[in-house]
Amino acid sequence: MSWLIILSFALPILFGLLFVMSKFVKYMKEEQNMEIESLKDTLIDENNPVGLSGEELEKMKQQQAEAQKHLKEVISKIPVEERDGRLRPAFDKMKKLQDEASEKAADNGKGSSDKD
Repeated sequence: MSWLIILSFALPILFGLLFVMSKFVKYMKEEQNMEIESLKDTLIDENNPVGLSGEELEKMKQQQAEAQKHLKEVISKIPVEERDGRLRPAFDKMKKLQDEASEKAADNGKGSSDKD
């Protein structure tokens, strides 16, 4: 029987606090010119997980497409060889290409200094 008395005091206090809080939130929204999103708007969109605006989303998609294109170009330039049924980077070929590039750069540097 005593819990009914406690419940009869607790429920009005709870509803009173909820009422005061809703008034406070409404006042702050007007005062600070805020817009509180609904729960439906805050759910994650699979095409836009970060919640960007349309223009920002298109810009981000374009940047990602360019980055993917550049990454494919870079990966396609890496020499690979098949060992044990798997494709692996050919480090000796990469080293040879790097050495040839550095020799060309050194030759270009010497050639320009001889002409002066």
